[in-house]
Amino acid sequence: MLLRRALARTCRTQVPWLSTPVASASWHVIPHTRNANKVSRQQWQRQTVRMSSTAAVAKEDVAEEAVEDVKPTHPLTDADRQRLTFQRNIGVSAHIDSGKTTLTERILFYTGKIREIHEVRGRDSVGAKMDSMDLEREKGITIQSAATFCDWEATSAEDGSKQRYAINIIDTPGHVDFTIEVERALRVLDGAILVLCAVAGVQSQTTTVDRQMRRYGVPRVSFVNKMDRPGANPWRIVQQIRSKLRIPAAAVQVPIGVEDQFRGVVDLVHWRAIYNEGHKGSDIVVSEEIPTDILEFAKEKRQELIEQLAEVDEEIGELFLLDEVPTNRQIADAIRRSTIGLKFSPVFMGSAIKNTGVQPMLDGVCEYLPNPSEKDVFAIDTKAQESTGVPAQNATPDVPLVPAAAAPLVGLAFKLEEGRFGQLTYMRVYQGTLKKAMQIWNVRTGKKVKVPRLVRMHSNEMEEVDSIGPGEICAMFGVECSSGDTFTDGTTQYSMTNMFVPDPVISLSIKPKGQETPNFSRALNRFQKEDPTFKVHIDHESKETIISGMGELHLEIYVERMRREYNTDCITGKPRVAFRETITRRAEFNFTHKKQTGGAGQYAKVSGFIEPMEVDPETGKDVAFENVVMGGNIPTNFIPAVERGFYEALEKGTLTGNPISGVRFVLKDGAFHAVDSSELAFRLAAIGAFREAFKQAAGIILEPVMTVEVVAPSEFQSQVIGGLNTRRGTIVDSEVRDDEFTAVAEVALNDMFGYSNQLRGSTQGKGEFSMEYKHHMPVLPPVQKELEEAYKKTIPQAKK
Repeated sequence: MLLRRALARTCRTQVPWLSTPVASASWHVIPHTRNANKVSRQQWQRQTVRMSSTAAVAKEDVAEEAVEDVKPTHPLTDADRQRLTFQRNIGVSAHIDSGKTTLTERILFYTGKIREIHEVRGRDSVGAKMDSMDLEREKGITIQSAATFCDWEATSAEDGSKQRYAINIIDTPGHVDFTIEVERALRVLDGAILVLCAVAGVQSQTTTVDRQMRRYGVPRVSFVNKMDRPGANPWRIVQQIRSKLRIPAAAVQVPIGVEDQFRGVVDLVHWRAIYNEGHKGSDIVVSEEIPTDILEFAKEKRQELIEQLAEVDEEIGELFLLDEVPTNRQIADAIRRSTIGLKFSPVFMGSAIKNTGVQPMLDGVCEYLPNPSEKDVFAIDTKAQESTGVPAQNATPDVPLVPAAAAPLVGLAFKLEEGRFGQLTYMRVYQGTLKKAMQIWNVRTGKKVKVPRLVRMHSNEMEEVDSIGPGEICAMFGVECSSGDTFTDGTTQYSMTNMFVPDPVISLSIKPKGQETPNFSRALNRFQKEDPTFKVHIDHESKETIISGMGELHLEIYVERMRREYNTDCITGKPRVAFRETITRRAEFNFTHKKQTGGAGQYAKVSGFIEPMEVDPETGKDVAFENVVMGGNIPTNFIPAVERGFYEALEKGTLTGNPISGVRFVLKDGAFHAVDSSELAFRLAAIGAFREAFKQAAGIILEPVMTVEVVAPSEFQSQVIGGLNTRRGTIVDSEVRDDEFTAVAEVALNDMFGYSNQLRGSTQGKGEFSMEYKHHMPVLPPVQKELEEAYKKTIPQAKK
């Protein structure tokens, strides 16, 4: 990239190169002087456009007119800009035990939202503010994302002036079992703080969070936490962000002292030293004098910051090529542009537990992360989609939303909770104003509802408000809806795209201990409504209630909540893995369904083939139905019945009774009877045809494979790797640092049950592991045979 810029610079200074004639071009020559070198890249691009052909210019005019067509009709007013400029919506996300909730606790303390700091595990019988559930305080983990708001007085590094910012914060869980909480928080946020441990660095869940941030285009600042820990090495973490997360990053601070000597940071952008002093680090001491022992190192890191910015920012790149030193303001502006453009992540350093470095990071959030008007948000016009015939879920969002208070209301319900006063619906308002007692429309259901109560959340506390403006996050009481519903004021039919919901990977049978009470089904219905990754169904053969989720801990938490919140003790069965079935080769079918019982019978004939299908990268689907029937051999009104039959057949396979995936069903021909054919007959014919063809298509069983990351002291390395090998694990990465090591392996979920006890025993309780679903893979032939035989034993004799 630097070479390309150098060539561009050569082109600018050597004007004779421009002497080649171009047809229909309008020339505009830049004088060959030193000042010519300072012409901005934007100006140069304008000159180049003038030299392009008239046809290209005409094409550009058409493109500009197209852009103008989708310009918002409700421009931002001065009042809107004033409010939005000092508004931030951020999430705090990271791997387990990186210090997210501890950091949020410090943010709330320094912004004056809470009076005292309390620790996460609740040793003082209080616990962190954002962990409001008793279970969270007992286990020391975040289970549900919690929203809050605060005001922060950011201090200008240039003139020392203060400016008040309004910040909405969502503290998210770190455990992969509660990944939906992170997913829906990032769906509605404008920016995020990615917290990393100064010792462990980029871990498995860090990669997952990074993927989620990219999915929703969320800019992030990185915060290297736990700088007070032995073995803290922030420079290794910065390098990991670049290599493992594949995003350009550079430190904007250098620590003053490390480990137990950590006492402040050097601000590389504004070139000053910042220390935390006073009660719990409340007093910020800013010094223009950099400690002499790290002065040279700080200069080196500042130069590295400029070099990294030169790769992603035009202005800094040009200054770098001209060997000019950018000003502090130019560096700060470049960081902001690159961060909002998702090209760069500034890295801050500190220790939340030691109350150091949090306030400078808060200033960085205000300075570098976008306000609600700087993030492009698009919606789907469902009314327009109806005329095109394209289903709304397949449509591309193309209507720009503007956070103007006077615009028509558009808001997204992203999270539900059963509160003391009924359903609590968390809402992000994208445009317009939401008012108490206002009539709003649910775009999905078309129902009109009234907003009885409007509140702003502070963890589990509420503050009544009369209205909420665009760009804000609030909660409503008494509004029945589902997670992901869009609300408008009725003047538009705009719908927001929904969030990504991963499929469950593990199941348990569950039944109440003793006699079943209404609380049992009430609890399951509530949890299923609140959490899209928690599924409940009845097994038709065993008549058992089956709950499915993202992991053992996920389901364990819900079983415990049923006991505590609904006074319902439950007995759970052995965990079941979410196996799937698929085919490995093409198979033809020619199936006739005939049934005569007196009167009108049933007749339907279908022929075609089934074949393996890869996952479609755009839709994510791996099953499809295709109709290529010619000549009307099957009336068109029966084709949907055949499709329904195919999808019904996929719900339960013949090998293990698990869902079938990776299949394309192609209907080529068939026959019907004028009297006996019906939708039921064709649906049953499709089911019979699929099952007949499945037997010839070499069906196999797929099992979920997990990415397992184990961290343990180095002395137990051989025991840990040996333990993973005995579980048929494949080691894909390992890293040894100081006195601990990390191993990353791919292991089948079916082989991971009981691993926590084994790891605890082999590492004297010092090892820990995390697990994340990666993909489904075929099981080994002996395992497939064993699973098939086990399933046959569960089938009633009459059906065999």
